[in-house]
Amino acid sequence: MGEQGEVTGGEVSDPRRRFAEECQSARELYPERKLNQDQLARKLRTSRSTISRVETCRGPIPPDLPPLLDQVFSTDGLFKRLYEEIVAQSFPAQYRRGVALEREAIVVRQWSPTVVPGLLQTADYARTLLRGGAPRASEEEIKASVAARMARQDILKGEAPPDVHLVLCESVIRRQIGSRDIMRGQLAALLTQGAKATVRIQVLPLDAEAHLFVDDGARFLTGPHHLTVVCVEGYRTVAIIDDPEHVREALRAYDGLTGEALSPRESARLIRGQMEALT
Repeated sequence: MGEQGEVTGGEVSDPRRRFAEECQSARELYPERKLNQDQLARKLRTSRSTISRVETCRGPIPPDLPPLLDQVFSTDGLFKRLYEEIVAQSFPAQYRRGVALEREAIVVRQWSPTVVPGLLQTADYARTLLRGGAPRASEEEIKASVAARMARQDILKGEAPPDVHLVLCESVIRRQIGSRDIMRGQLAALLTQGAKATVRIQVLPLDAEAHLFVDDGARFLTGPHHLTVVCVEGYRTVAIIDDPEHVREALRAYDGLTGEALSPRESARLIRGQMEALT
């Protein structure tokens, strides 16, 4: 979903304003005594300026802050839920449904012919892509977009993360994005993720046969009711396909890719070799 670079500006969303208002309200109605921004910052082990920016809707919310606010104020996940809404609305409208479906998915299958998908990108790799895709964006805009992309990865850190099946074109691991250090760090992150029981990463060799998605990236999102939709992405567009017949056709094509691709073990060996070549 805009893996190569989507930087957006515009007005602060309603969830962002509500996050700010809830933070200020919870601080001022703290049971023991009203907290000022300095006191709340000490409880959260952050700075007063960070609390001030959050409450005045200036700049991005640090991704580690919402769970800390829920802990301090005993708000049963309120700030985490609002933060997820903020992240979803930070993407252009045509991508938001995909973001929402991704958050609820129990299985994420993905084919990427060009770059490492956002769910598994490192911050440095994401920053390089975003800067390349929006050379006129301000540093603040790039920083906010990187934070939004990293926040998408929270679904992999919960108690019940989705199963992730990823097929990468071999060109993805051979194409150097950013410096050698950035690319080496991204390849190392793929190896770390691929070692998890819930993540399977395969590489499709360059000499593989042509297939349905040879030109486009595609994600297959299976929700809690075991219904699957297909998200096919292009330049500033995403098509969400939910017609059962078309979904079945797409899944058959994806199964063909996994059959043509190297095994996870062989893929890890190839990724590790490319990483070592960058030293």
